[in-house]
Amino acid sequence: MSETQVNIAINGAAGRMGRQLLAAVAERPDTRISAAIDAPGQASIGVDTSVLSGGEATGISVVDSVADALTNVDTIIDFSAPAVTLALLEVIKGSDKRIVIGTTGFTDAQLRTLEKAASDIPIVFAANYSIGVTVALSLLAQAAKALGDDYDVEITEAHHHHKVDAPSGTALAMGNAVADALNRDLKQCAVYGREGITGARDPKTIGFATVRAGDIIGEHTVLYAGNGERLEITHKANDRMTFARGAVRAAHWLSTQSAGLYDMTHVLGLKQHV
Repeated sequence: MSETQVNIAINGAAGRMGRQLLAAVAERPDTRISAAIDAPGQASIGVDTSVLSGGEATGISVVDSVADALTNVDTIIDFSAPAVTLALLEVIKGSDKRIVIGTTGFTDAQLRTLEKAASDIPIVFAANYSIGVTVALSLLAQAAKALGDDYDVEITEAHHHHKVDAPSGTALAMGNAVADALNRDLKQCAVYGREGITGARDPKTIGFATVRAGDIIGEHTVLYAGNGERLEITHKANDRMTFARGAVRAAHWLSTQSAGLYDMTHVLGLKQHV
């Protein structure tokens, strides 16, 4: 582990992921919390981050102004909402800050804005920061290339009842991994749910099914179904710390990178940035 210390800000510190991120930063001796930000008017404003993470006192209180919080920060980790993330990118544009983005639910236009920002800012952007999911995406592409068009592809995902976007960003990332391997455009071949008399299945489609229930952290299964056999690749998350640790690892890796748009395959060395 590198001895270089990375100073991190958590945007959305009092959220479910924000609290996990604070704890994950505290686990590593080469990272420290330098700022924690939440929306104006929240009960967390002015509270020491240890109250949110359950750890030891840090002397860092949650603030409601991004611009005032970033003086001693190298990298920001942001799991918030698309509009909030894009506003944050505007604030740090032209600075020496880096950002790890775990926000999902972007529109195509918002994604183009994010991609444009990467020409000026080092950004890691991933739908899922789990190491296992990153490896699964590679396996899914390999399987799709080997199985080809003779196998139907269906993707099922399940999350807690608080999640506001569907399908999940991870499910869409999995769909894109399969579609790219099969030389398909996911926007053209995706089917999101079925109802009524739908007719026979188009073999070139990729189906999605969504479950929202209870406190499910995240489960994703990609089914390849052929005549006489089925192959399933499944990832199940049992603890949000899985995602938080991956995001903190990404933040540390990003500290030595130049401007560009990266994902977890770059962080893990599975793909080189072009």
